[in-house]
Order: sequence, then structure tokens, then C-alpha cells
Amino acid sequence: MTTVLTPASPLTAADRCDRCGAQAYLRVVLLSGGELLFCAHHGRKFEPELKKIAAEIQDETERLTSVPGTASEEER
Repeated sequence: MTTVLTPASPLTAADRCDRCGAQAYLRVVLLSGGELLFCAHHGRKFEPELKKIAAEIQDETERLTSVPGTASEEER
């Protein structure tokens, strides 16, 4: 997926997947102007179709595997 480097606003716990209601980790800005939110599971499931209709995809799924309070080597 194409990752947006400077998203307009980070996704929060209040952002929910449009498919199942789980916490959203992907925001898909559509070519038509709307947006869709997906959990990591549904983002992966629909990835091929989303790439065809997306202007941008904000992917924050790396937050699922990061450990809070630990700095990456780049941040040190």
C-alpha cells in the first residue's frame, strides 16, 4: 500500500473500521473525494481493490507491533 508520509490527522481509538467496527489503522482517501476507514485485517483483505480507487492510503498498521515507550534506533 502507498503510505501517506504526512497525514492530515493521525488515526485515534475513536476511528472505527467501516466494515466491522474494530479500531481503524488505515484511512483510504478515495479518488471521488470520500474516505474509508479499515482495521488492519480488512485493509489487507481489500488491498487490491482499494489501490484501484484510492488517491492516498494512510497506513498506521505499524502501531500494532510497536512497543510503547521504546525508542527506535532512528529516534535515539
